Amino acid sequence: MLQSLPEAMGLIFTFEGMMVLTLGTMLGIILGALPGIGSTVAVAMILPFTLTMSQAPGILLLLAIYAGSVYGGSISAILINTPGTPQSAATCFDGYPMAQRGEAGKALGWATIASVIGGLTSAVVLIFAAPQLAAFALNFGPIETFTLILLGLTCIVSVSEGSLIKGLIAGFIGLFLSTVGGDPITGEARFTFGNFQLIAGFNLLAVVIGVFALSEVLTRAAASRDDAAPLVDFNGIVLPKLHEWKGRVKGLVKSVLIGNGIGILPGTGAATAAFISYAEARRSAPTRANFGKGEPDGLIASEAANNAVTGGALVPTMALGIPGDAITAVMLATLTLHGVTPGIRLMTENPVLMAAIFSGFFVINLMLLPLGMLVSRMAAPILRIKEAYMLVMITLLCTVGVYFVRGNPFDLLVMAIAGVIGFILRRQGYPMAPLVIGMVLGPTLEISLRQGLIITDGSFTAFFVGHPIAGVLAVAAVGMLLLPVFRALRPAKAA
Repeated sequence: MLQSLPEAMGLIFTFEGMMVLTLGTMLGIILGALPGIGSTVAVAMILPFTLTMSQAPGILLLLAIYAGSVYGGSISAILINTPGTPQSAATCFDGYPMAQRGEAGKALGWATIASVIGGLTSAVVLIFAAPQLAAFALNFGPIETFTLILLGLTCIVSVSEGSLIKGLIAGFIGLFLSTVGGDPITGEARFTFGNFQLIAGFNLLAVVIGVFALSEVLTRAAASRDDAAPLVDFNGIVLPKLHEWKGRVKGLVKSVLIGNGIGILPGTGAATAAFISYAEARRSAPTRANFGKGEPDGLIASEAANNAVTGGALVPTMALGIPGDAITAVMLATLTLHGVTPGIRLMTENPVLMAAIFSGFFVINLMLLPLGMLVSRMAAPILRIKEAYMLVMITLLCTVGVYFVRGNPFDLLVMAIAGVIGFILRRQGYPMAPLVIGMVLGPTLEISLRQGLIITDGSFTAFFVGHPIAGVLAVAAVGMLLLPVFRALRPAKAA
């Protein structure tokens, strides 16, 4: 990848490249600061507009939205005690008390520095870990790929949000949707019911926008909410002085390591990392008695960890094609829609693109500091916008974005139906990430299975004879499926 670095720099450090990184990061911070939108909806909203762009700028724009929105959630968490994203929920504990006593600028200063350091570290982890993991995966053939995708599908267990059965049902729905259209081997039409629009299958973009963004709009419209609380006094970010970091660096390093480690594990996410990091800091920090009363160490723990997750979570997504949560599932769909096949051959088939993505992600996190100081002043008044107006804006962006890509009214129908179905499923407690994961990984699962059966003359048991990597992955997949059962039995034994 080092050989491709000069060419990658030529893609980034151009007028278009820097505009994409700058505007994307700014927009991500603003969207992240708006309560209720969240990183997943923010990325899904902007996704359609990237499909008219070339690969590198389009993907970098969404990465900028992703990283910017994770940081942006801290703005509303500190100023109005309402996390803009779930990842910033722990930031409220000490950020808002600081703001209440007139230190909103200082609270955002601590959050900004911690976010930048966490994000830069995660970018370094992504740069070094993803190629190594992908290099090992070059030994994979169709049989190994099939078992790897099976292992990837088991991440449905970890993103099922409390109900394994409902998560598996949503995953099977996604797998079924991936089979609609032409057979990958014979070309025969399947499950189209005579509708020629479905010959190519469901438009992945329309489904993603529907089940994430549009269903979120319907969910929030159905819930009664009060208007946002008034803002505290805020006159801009005040960065902490160097001597104020005395005694806090150890906690910062620990939080960054927790965030990166949890980020690489599928199904955990930034919110989990933030709370685990906050709990650990509250246990071990010398200032633990002040936690919950406006203690900077609490802000550092939360924001360093949740931003450190961003790069770590992209490692299995980029290198193996295994998304760990809803956001990386959308990023996986993004790569697919841009004609890039995520997984084991991504690094070797697209060295320049990957070098540009890795380098660009580092630049994005570096830009969080100046842009955070600039955009926080702009975002603060936006927090006063009524939620009804915001939901209308999101709906318009989704509609225009989906229609803009292909100009096909049928895609709007798919988006609307997906949004309504997503709304109904969410009301019944079904998670949406497994549905998208099943739809994205389904085609690769099917084609690798059928190629493997051709190689083994139709013998499925031969998949695991003479293929040690496939056997290990299959055992790991079974273990991931049985893990919730063991967890459920452990309390029963204790009782």
